[in-house]
Amino acid sequence: MEFAVEVKNVTKKYKRFTLSDVSFAVPQGSIMGLIGENGAGKSTAFKAMLNLLRKDAGEVLFWGKPLEDKDTELKARIGVAFDAICFAEILTVKQVGNIGKMTYSNWDAPRFQELVTRFELPEKAEIKTLSKGMKMKLNLAFAMSHNAELLILDEPTAGLDPIARDELLDLFLEFVQDENHSILISSHITTDLEKVADYITFINKGKVAFSKEKDVLLYQHGIVRCGEKDFQLVKEKGCIAWRKNDCNYEILVEDRQSILRAFPHLVVDHASIDEIMLLTVKGERA
Repeated sequence: MEFAVEVKNVTKKYKRFTLSDVSFAVPQGSIMGLIGENGAGKSTAFKAMLNLLRKDAGEVLFWGKPLEDKDTELKARIGVAFDAICFAEILTVKQVGNIGKMTYSNWDAPRFQELVTRFELPEKAEIKTLSKGMKMKLNLAFAMSHNAELLILDEPTAGLDPIARDELLDLFLEFVQDENHSILISSHITTDLEKVADYITFINKGKVAFSKEKDVLLYQHGIVRCGEKDFQLVKEKGCIAWRKNDCNYEILVEDRQSILRAFPHLVVDHASIDEIMLLTVKGERA
């Protein structure tokens, strides 16, 4: 399997927080969703990947190569959109396009214009007059207009209404139809990731709690809700985590079908990403 980006044992230490030994890899042609609570380390991981801060340990490889400061060719293959606008707010949308033309030798002006029109961005408007959602769309239009093969997106759908979010998700799916294109996207809106992601990496308190295929999480994992007697039995059969609510237990199990075969009297629901996160963080571990 070829990878667009490999993060290997990356560590960054602060006084009150440590990004610790973080490892995951984004297969080429796929979308990986990066999830976690506020302050879990997602943005720190992005900045460490892009050399926007100095790592204390570990390495990051893009298509098998480290990202060097002078490697403009490799940088051009990466499109980045953070949750804050990265341009002076007195600039207009049209002027941002001009910056792209001066910055990238492979700048695709027709593509930028297409996205500006698609996102209904007013070309003559100054950035400071745009809403948060429109600023994010401008960031995305810029990131997707220099023929990047990998997009690194920090909360791109935050602050958007459901229709606008759905439009962006469709755009991301279109982007990876070319198997040379890949996306790493952080989001608190896990239902968005359930729609588009192929893989999910969960960072909790600076560490990777899991990095798995989305379909494994949604279709193989399951949630059992039962009483004390059944809890003791299920606990021995692939239980990942659990928590007690009043008189009942919620149990996250690794193999939903095996639990159904072993205990046909139990109801084993499919697990959502939110439920998996919650039980992984708040539940007791097997």
